[in-house]
Amino acid sequence: MKEFIDGSIAVAKVVKLCKPGVVSAYPITPQTHIVEELAQLAANGELEAQCVNVESEHSAASVVLGGSAAGVRVYTSTSSQGLLYMNEVLYNIAGMRLPVVLTCANRAISAPINIWNDQQDSISVRDAGWIQIYAENIQEAVDFHPIAYKLAEHKSVMLPVMVCMDGFILTHGIESVDMPSQEQVDKFLPPYKALYKVDVDKPMTLGPLVDPDSYMEARYAIQETHKEVLKMIPEMTAEFGRIFGRQYNGLIEEYRLKDADKVIVAMGSVCGSIKDVIDELRSKGKKVGLLKIITHRPFPAQQIYEALKNTPKVAVLDRSVSLGSYAPLYAGVKGLFFGKPKKPKVISSFIVGLGGRDITKDSIKEMLRLLGPKEKSGEFIDLKPELLKEEFSYE
Repeated sequence: MKEFIDGSIAVAKVVKLCKPGVVSAYPITPQTHIVEELAQLAANGELEAQCVNVESEHSAASVVLGGSAAGVRVYTSTSSQGLLYMNEVLYNIAGMRLPVVLTCANRAISAPINIWNDQQDSISVRDAGWIQIYAENIQEAVDFHPIAYKLAEHKSVMLPVMVCMDGFILTHGIESVDMPSQEQVDKFLPPYKALYKVDVDKPMTLGPLVDPDSYMEARYAIQETHKEVLKMIPEMTAEFGRIFGRQYNGLIEEYRLKDADKVIVAMGSVCGSIKDVIDELRSKGKKVGLLKIITHRPFPAQQIYEALKNTPKVAVLDRSVSLGSYAPLYAGVKGLFFGKPKKPKVISSFIVGLGGRDITKDSIKEMLRLLGPKEKSGEFIDLKPELLKEEFSYE
């Protein structure tokens, strides 16, 4: 059923259809409306869930950890500093192999304080063991949540999943969305039956102290599961397509890539703007394309390699920065070509749109213009020189 709907409300509605038994989150812009709507749905009797009010994001993550450990389907959401405040518990959730689903409404990290969108928050916790999926639009944000639950709860996975959607652009944007029905979700996502849980009648320990004889094997097991997830996501998205009528590869999306001599690699809502620019430039005879990364963890290295190996020039767009090093997405893309027989002649790094700065069509065209014979390493687009002078002047 088509609805003209706000992104946060759309996510709350689809989470309701997934039937979590415990919902807990702490309000932080721009995530708040998601869990606020879920609390209203529960108060109205439309969602049978315990909505737990807490005093911090650390506590919210701890509540859903406990709910999942007790064998209940759970949900939480957060942004920015809130996600970082959860960081200790994020590692615990993954390490305990608990299938928590979290929506990250991507927002910049302080300081200075900024409530607008970039992807620094989720990128900063990319190594916690969580599967990370990035949505381009509200439809994808909706569809990726049932997929996230099905993937997290699969007996061969049992790992948490983070669905990332750009703050304000998607959380507060309004689009025409094909909202799933309860019947469709029920057909795709079976009721949750925990493989293991804390139970007074069958005592067990989750997250115990382990010595050096066991710790490394636990991390290895998670790493190996991520490899299996790369095989499973296309299978699950294919099943999703059969039921819902919307097709996703689930790992990457290739847009006008086959004959392109310049390709942009990106994640999230900016991909929509990039597609518009590509269509415009294609109409003028320019051979440009887009490789959209959907699943960032596990990193689909082989799929990216196959998509880009014959492309002469590649521009990697990051909406985050690893200060003092290479941009995160760029580092992943660049690294996978080391020692490979085929590779692009140029792989350049561009950092764009930090703190919610608009990524315009001109920004994207400038990036393509700078994608020349010499590689760019961490080239910032749309910097304001007058502000740089002010920032570094202490006289």
